[in-house]
Amino acid sequence: MNRLAPAASRTIARVTDSALGPYQTAVLRIGLGLTWLLFLLREYPHRQELYGPDSPWSWDLAAQLVGSNDAFTVLLWSDSQVWFEAVYALAVLFSLLLLLGWRTRTMAALFMAGVLTLQNRSVFMGDGGDNVLHIMAIYLVFTRCGQVWSLDARRARRAEEARARGEWTPDRVGPALWAVLGLVLLLGSLSGRTDGDWFIPALLWAVWLGQAVWWLAGRLARTDQPRILLDVVANVVHNGALLVIMAEACLIYATAGWYKVQGSRWQDGTAVHYPLHLEYFSPWPSLAELLTASGTLVMLVTYVTVAVQVAFPFTLFNRRVKNVLLSFMIVEHAVIAVVLGLPFFSLAMIAADAVFLPTSFLRRTGRSAARARDRLRPREDAALVPPQRRPDGAPGGPATVGPAEAAPATDKVPGPRT
Repeated sequence: MNRLAPAASRTIARVTDSALGPYQTAVLRIGLGLTWLLFLLREYPHRQELYGPDSPWSWDLAAQLVGSNDAFTVLLWSDSQVWFEAVYALAVLFSLLLLLGWRTRTMAALFMAGVLTLQNRSVFMGDGGDNVLHIMAIYLVFTRCGQVWSLDARRARRAEEARARGEWTPDRVGPALWAVLGLVLLLGSLSGRTDGDWFIPALLWAVWLGQAVWWLAGRLARTDQPRILLDVVANVVHNGALLVIMAEACLIYATAGWYKVQGSRWQDGTAVHYPLHLEYFSPWPSLAELLTASGTLVMLVTYVTVAVQVAFPFTLFNRRVKNVLLSFMIVEHAVIAVVLGLPFFSLAMIAADAVFLPTSFLRRTGRSAARARDRLRPREDAALVPPQRRPDGAPGGPATVGPAEAAPATDKVPGPRT
């Protein structure tokens, strides 16, 4: 009992003091935003047939289905072409802003609304990747996914530096965005457009009210206690959502693996052969023929796929084994994207897998990307330090520092004198 109390205290402190997995949730945010953005841009010429007035699943059929299952979609608020084009364009914009990490909490909620709006408009247009995106977009709202690798992190860093210099710059964009979105939510609620599904509107209202409370605690509170309390609540919610995301990813692989075990084609080792010879899943027929030329290779890929999916949830207790299987699954999804022509499904699954990536690996990747970005930036000629002269009458007369001895000026703050 004496040993359990300190361990429980450390666990509670760890869960409440910080938002765990900042790099993992940042990769999840970037991956989901990129997947949906690329999908919307890829299908932009076909948007009318997928989700618009020209869809085989007509507006009336969609309205009847949504009326029976209470799914959330703002596309059914109006059947006008202007409304559809505006919603589609906003979905693209929200995906881009979430990818960049601008006003991340708000963009996560709007990104979720955009994903659900389009997917629930035509429910028969999706696949497994859409289901993953659908679920993860909801979970992402509860996370603090903009702590690193985001415009929010850069803005927070600059604000901290400004406060250290005694400066204070008011945030006018945040309150304006909050007011506009509150007005839209209010109009939607008063008009009865959100009467069907109660969860998503309630979640949007909770995010809206939470942003207001957070702003008021930072502006009106005389002490730091209210902000500290809100920070603890946000950390607990984030960590709980991260745990749910990890459990969801394990559930996806476990159920997929165990269902495969029950199939006769997976049992005899020939299951991989058949999708490679379907025209719908064969963008590169010659590559598919090459991969299925060896029966032994097909059998190995079939059995290894099932084994990895079934075993992955049990390997989380061993970091090395988990990393090996995780690398295999990421490579497998990359192969599926190319060979079977399912890039968006693969991107969604890789984004979900990212929550299991080691923090050290993500940090090294971030530093490498930063160095590559700095090398690609055009370098300006280094400014030269003004010439230094000896005092008059010093031995050797006035001397100057030549260009070879001049030190380039940098934007770093000079260190303390020693």
